[in-house]
Amino acid sequence: MKKMFIGNLPQNATEESVTTLFAEYGKVRSLSLVMDIFSGKCKGFGFVEMEGHEARAAIAGLDGKSFGDKFLKVKFEIPKVKGRRR
Repeated sequence: MKKMFIGNLPQNATEESVTTLFAEYGKVRSLSLVMDIFSGKCKGFGFVEMEGHEARAAIAGLDGKSFGDKFLKVKFEIPKVKGRRR
């Protein structure tokens, strides 16, 4: 299972519309859009989980693709490591 970051989503994006978009590349295992608590509109980003080969296909097909009035940014989510210093 691979988690992807989706950025530059339009404010009118819904879980249904984003699921439909990603379903073209495989089964969406989970989807979480970050919504504004007051307006209820999408804040412009979210996360999708899919199987590895499906996630790679989705990134190849959707990164830079026009969705609404924006161009999507889709990439693998890099887990943050707690307590690590550089």
